[in-house]
Amino acid sequence: MPDHAANHEVGPGSPRDAVHQSTTDVAPYDAVLLVSFGGPEAPEDVVPFLENVTRGRGIPRERLEAVGEHYFLFGGRSPINDQNRALLAEIQADLAGHGIDLPVYWGNRNWAPYLDDVVAEMAADGVRRAACFVTSAYSSWSSCRQYRENLYDAVARVPENAPELDKLRVYYDHPGFLEPVVDAVGAALDELPADLRDEARLVFVTHSIPWSMSSTSGPPPHRDVDQDADPDAVGGRYVAQHREASAWVSEQVRVRRGATLEHDLVYCSRSGAPHIPWLEPDVNDHLEALGAAGCRAVVLVPIGFVSDHMEVVYDLDTEALATAEQLGIAAVRAATPGIDPRFVAMVRELLLERAAAERGQQPDRPAIGGIGPGWDRCPVGCCANPRADRPALAGESEEVPAGTGERA
Repeated sequence: MPDHAANHEVGPGSPRDAVHQSTTDVAPYDAVLLVSFGGPEAPEDVVPFLENVTRGRGIPRERLEAVGEHYFLFGGRSPINDQNRALLAEIQADLAGHGIDLPVYWGNRNWAPYLDDVVAEMAADGVRRAACFVTSAYSSWSSCRQYRENLYDAVARVPENAPELDKLRVYYDHPGFLEPVVDAVGAALDELPADLRDEARLVFVTHSIPWSMSSTSGPPPHRDVDQDADPDAVGGRYVAQHREASAWVSEQVRVRRGATLEHDLVYCSRSGAPHIPWLEPDVNDHLEALGAAGCRAVVLVPIGFVSDHMEVVYDLDTEALATAEQLGIAAVRAATPGIDPRFVAMVRELLLERAAAERGQQPDRPAIGGIGPGWDRCPVGCCANPRADRPALAGESEEVPAGTGERA
């Protein structure tokens, strides 16, 4: 794994442009690929979409139909594709506005536009090498490596002249992601009654994953441990990264408002079999515990999500806010970064950073906290597939299969 430049601490109000590459040189890249999860866009799409998401897991159709009811509350349509269209347009405008002439493609893992089709389109357009920005900020199999596996599959299905695809680093600690969160928390606090703002609790929420997946998130070595052990101690980057981001946001809120607000990290969207341990506590269970302890106000902070997709509008806006209301807790949900100009600019900044590194330069790698900026190429065995070892692009390896780019 290549050495990285020193961690560059950046806070709200910092001269962001001074810590990024002052260049428009994107060589060796001739395209950007926005990679996302995808979602249904009509009621008839819902169950086929869920079948795509759960393929190979043997989940009965009746269970998928029950989960699909969440989507039907919103007209059978997930908001995620519209949000990706908006992000795509903003990325294109930001690049053009900074003198960068580069096509931007968009492909999904689980719904149209599918990655396979888009990578084939890129090949037909003559794209030779593209930087991939994934709408998932953290390290785990489901939030990082699975996308890398899908990129491998998409490239492998191109009969000839497949583009080389590089995944941009995880960005949970990038100021372009976290500074909008700090602002969003401040705006949410201002929505609470004035007499409750200084005692409100910040409840940071992310997607739950199986405990075993969390414990093997990040690079090896991984080892089997008791499920009650701290996932951070066994390569659990997923939890460690969320804790780091949540602590930094909380500290910035304290600095801005002059009041220390307690904060917690909790989880939503558990979907596995009951006997399989997943990360806890669930946000609704946690709200009940806070209510029993006398908490009067909370801000729900969707720290694990980059936009207001289904886990946010259903799990938080629908379920969690209803739970808080029943408990008599004043609750407000903070906004996600979405198309905040700083988040959009981050895509360009990560592109320029990676391009400079690929040209052999030593670019600045802005990151907050103590973990430090992520790697450009994932180490071998990073975020191991919990079901089977599968090839993936954008990783380190001693041998690179012809026509498929790098794998790990």
